Amino acid sequence: MYVKRAFGPLSFYRQALGIALPVMAQQLIMSMVSLIDNFMVAGLGDASMAAVNVANQINFTYLVITNSICAAGGIYLAQFNGAGNQEGMRHAYRFKAIFTLAVSLGYGVLCRAAPESLIALMTMGNAAQGEIISAGAAYLRLTAFTLAPIALSSAIGTACRETGKPGIPLMISAAAAGVNTLGNWLLIYGNLGAPRLEIHGAAAATIIARCFEVTAFLWYAYTRKAPFFTGFLSLLRIDKPLIREILLKSGMLFLSDASWISSETIVTALYNGRGGAEVVAGMAAGWSIANIFFLLFGGIWTTAAVLVGGSLGAGNLEEGRRRGAWITSGAAAAGLAAALAGAALSWLLIPLVFSNLSPAARAISLGLIGVILIYLPLWAVLNALFAVSRSGGDTALGMYTDLSVNTLLFVPGAFILALGTSLDPVPLFALLKLTDIVKFFIARHFYKKERWVRNLTRGTR
Repeated sequence: MYVKRAFGPLSFYRQALGIALPVMAQQLIMSMVSLIDNFMVAGLGDASMAAVNVANQINFTYLVITNSICAAGGIYLAQFNGAGNQEGMRHAYRFKAIFTLAVSLGYGVLCRAAPESLIALMTMGNAAQGEIISAGAAYLRLTAFTLAPIALSSAIGTACRETGKPGIPLMISAAAAGVNTLGNWLLIYGNLGAPRLEIHGAAAATIIARCFEVTAFLWYAYTRKAPFFTGFLSLLRIDKPLIREILLKSGMLFLSDASWISSETIVTALYNGRGGAEVVAGMAAGWSIANIFFLLFGGIWTTAAVLVGGSLGAGNLEEGRRRGAWITSGAAAAGLAAALAGAALSWLLIPLVFSNLSPAARAISLGLIGVILIYLPLWAVLNALFAVSRSGGDTALGMYTDLSVNTLLFVPGAFILALGTSLDPVPLFALLKLTDIVKFFIARHFYKKERWVRNLTRGTR
């Protein structure tokens, strides 16, 4: 009876998998593309791979901000979808599009104007800093042209998921991934008579793929008359009270995500300073493999938004409460299964995919992945607690959890260990991530208060 109450019926998991699997498949495709990108760039040497990956670490901050905006709008879009409120869905989409484009503009100016400064901050103390800055800044300047397409693709793609159509972004992302992979093969090494552009070729392939992706999303939303979609001319026709309400939620959500990404960026910079190009390349290679395991998290977030958020928006609060518990229990089991499978997969992939890296870089990659797999079940549960709470509008849970632990434990601990010990990056990472156990107890405490069991659509036009 306890197991049945904690995990729920199999019919729920069949429904959950129908939502989660296309999202996970999309992320798997993107992870494999990242893996292929790294494989191709790795052929240029440790320093070239380090340059591209440091630039992508910086771009990741932008992606987290963009995802936070889409997540804030998505809380409401999923509930409006559950309530059958099409106009509310459009207002939530407008919020996503307007604010992601605004962030893209600001970040794009920064990438074009001062990429060297950004790369330098991430490689302080690295023995190969000069070489990494030169190549990484060129890559960052070019990829600035992908930001506006990313913004609109994210707004439309996440809205498709939140309305129960995760297959659409899956198909479009698969096609864009093919374009990106082909572009890399042609332009990095100059195959089939194309110019050999090396790192510039990787950036050019990314630009082409992102432009293809946003064109496909816009074509789908316009021709299929997606219920959330609104054209550019009516993009500013917003419901101001609703936008203010979403902004309030997004403010707490942004603080949570900003705390997380800023602390991770600071600590990554500390890792990068403990050696040469082999450290940056090895850590980057490890994370590119780890992203395959992390696709589980995307499935958890989308499932919570659709199944829990949809139930709450339709006024079925008790059903939403039960579904939240089932998702959390299922996440723990899925995290354990993914960790066991990943242990075998990583030992096969790294020697195969990253054979061009130095032995030192490959050793760092294997060590990093081993630590990540140990923590994976815990991270799956944490993602479930955050996702379920956000589906009901409780963004404070994530803010309190991330701000307290990252500010008081994670970042101070990183500086103490980095400055006071000679630990290599992998054991340093393993020790610092013990703070996530504290995050779990804080998040579980606020989750049990059930401030997330709410219908956000009442009183909204």
